[in-house]
Amino acid sequence: MTDHITILLVEDNVEQARLTQHVLKRNEVCGDIFIVRDGQEAMDYLCRKNRYADEGKSPRPHLVLLDLNLPQIDGKEVLRLMKSDETLKDIPVIIVSASDREEDVNEVYEIGAAGYISKSKSFESFNHAIAAVHGRVGKHKHRARLPA
Repeated sequence: MTDHITILLVEDNVEQARLTQHVLKRNEVCGDIFIVRDGQEAMDYLCRKNRYADEGKSPRPHLVLLDLNLPQIDGKEVLRLMKSDETLKDIPVIIVSASDREEDVNEVYEIGAAGYISKSKSFESFNHAIAAVHGRVGKHKHRARLPA
């Protein structure tokens, strides 16, 4: 893929963040991956507050990969905040969670998630899902909602 994209990865587990970065690189993502470790840090990044105030160091993402179980502010609340903010609502958010609970999946789609990837599946399933997300982001680089 030749499009340069910016991804914000919101993940508190260091090993899971490394795995996700590895899978993105393995699928030849051309772009930058910024990692934040909790929901408050994600909102600071997205709203350019505190240490993320410099737009050059915290560019607007084309995609947010968001864990649900986060410290400070949980992933569902980050998603709610994003979808209620005029400047953030059009950024596609893909939930990447260990939860396979149908209630969680349904709720995040109702809030406005563009997709849901389970961390609890096999590595190859995870790899395939991330590769598919990357392909769709390239086609929707202008922050349009991804098809579910």
